[in-house]
Amino acid sequence: MTSLDKPTTTTNDQQQDSDAKAVTEAALFEAFGGVRGMVETVLPGLLFVTIFTINKNLHISAIAALAVSLLLVAVRLIRRDTVKHAFSGVFGVAFGVVFAMMTGNAKDFYLPGMIYTLGLALAYIVTAIAGVPLIGLILGPVFKENLSWRKRNPGRKKAYTKASWAWGLILLAKCAILFPLYWWADTAQLGWVLVALKIPPFLLAVYLTWVFLAKAPAPIDVFAEMEAEEAAEKERKRTAERFGGAMEPLVDEAGQRLADGPAKHRKP
Repeated sequence: MTSLDKPTTTTNDQQQDSDAKAVTEAALFEAFGGVRGMVETVLPGLLFVTIFTINKNLHISAIAALAVSLLLVAVRLIRRDTVKHAFSGVFGVAFGVVFAMMTGNAKDFYLPGMIYTLGLALAYIVTAIAGVPLIGLILGPVFKENLSWRKRNPGRKKAYTKASWAWGLILLAKCAILFPLYWWADTAQLGWVLVALKIPPFLLAVYLTWVFLAKAPAPIDVFAEMEAEEAAEKERKRTAERFGGAMEPLVDEAGQRLADGPAKHRKP
C-alpha cells in the first residue's frame, strides 16, 4: 500500500462508521417513537398532574388525561401514521384511570405504569442473563436482522446484552425513586417527579444503546439474504429449463438409435 492509499482507506472507514451510526440512530428513533413518541408519553401524565394540582379533582384530571390520549391516537389515524406508541399510551392511561377510580386514590393513577416499569426492568435484566437480551428482540426486526445476532453475529449479541443491562438498571433506578414516593409523597409531588423522570432516563438508555450498537458489527440483513436465495433459485430453474430443452433432441435421437438397434446404424 502506498502513502496515497492510506487517506482513501481512512476516509472510507470513516464514511462507513458514519453511515452505521446514522442507520443505528434512525432505527432507534423508529423503534422508540422519536420526539413525537416522547411527547405522547409525557402529555397525558403532565395534564393529569397539572389539573389535579390546581383543583384536586380526580375525575376531571383522569378524564382529561384519557381524552388527550385518545386525541393523540385519532390524530395519528387521520394522518395514517404508526399508532403503536399512541395506543400504548392510551392503554397505560386507561389502566391508570380505572385503577384510580376503583380505589378512589389519585396516586393510583400512576401505579400501573410504575408496576409496568418495574416489570420491564426485570425483563431486560433476566433476558440479558439468559442470553436472549430483550433489546435485541425489539430492535432485530427494525435492523432487518431478526434473530441472526444470536448465533451468527456474537459481537452484536454482546452489544445487545450491554444495552439490555443498561435499560434494566436505569429503569430499576427510576423505580427506586418512585416507589418510596408513592408511599410518602402526596399525589402532586409524585406526579411532578414522575413527569420529570419520563424523558431523561429514557434518553440516557437510548444514548447508551446507540453507543453500544454503533461500535458493534453491522447487522446481517436476513431479508436481503432470503431475497438473494430466491433470486438464485429462480436463476437455477431458468438455467435447468433452458439446458433441459436443448438436450431433449439429443436424448430423443439417442433413444431412437437404441430402439432401432446397432444393425441399422452400422456403416456399410
